[in-house]
Amino acid sequence: MLEDGLRTTLEVGEERAVLVKVLLEESDDRWGDPLQELRALTDTAGARVVGELLQKRNRPRGSTYLGKGKLEELVALVKMVEAGLVLFDNELSPTQIRAIEEATCCKVLDRSELILDIFASRAQTRESRLQVEIAQLQYTAPRLRAMWSHLGQVTGGAPIGVGTRGPGEQQLEIDRRLVHKRIAILRERL
Repeated sequence: MLEDGLRTTLEVGEERAVLVKVLLEESDDRWGDPLQELRALTDTAGARVVGELLQKRNRPRGSTYLGKGKLEELVALVKMVEAGLVLFDNELSPTQIRAIEEATCCKVLDRSELILDIFASRAQTRESRLQVEIAQLQYTAPRLRAMWSHLGQVTGGAPIGVGTRGPGEQQLEIDRRLVHKRIAILRERL
């Protein structure tokens, strides 16, 4: 999972993107264009905006952030405009990202990942590239548990008890160690 699953080299450029924002009740986006800043970030990353979707909600839906009907609308929009990327202006959990990716069959990034991707593509010095990689790993580290949630703690038929951790839990520990080790190595190089 560390090599393939960690989203540290995304390179958004030249993709067709649909922008999404959920306007929550307590949101401060009552004035102006709620997607203006995300549109500018998308342009900076080099992607082309081919669709936009807004939803007003009291609170986000746990599994997909969007409501069920709005998710169906997003799936239809992605297909209609042939987008390869969905960019959310909201912060999403790894579980939400995975669920939306499965529904839309395309890559999904939240605002933080997009900004990190922009920094990664613009970093020119060795020091700046190391700092961006550290930031990406720090962003990813607390999300590792959700990245492996599809494996759970399955014990492969063994009775529950001491020493019967499933593949998800074992891989999670390995990934955590690798991430922390990589961060330490990068900090030494700085």
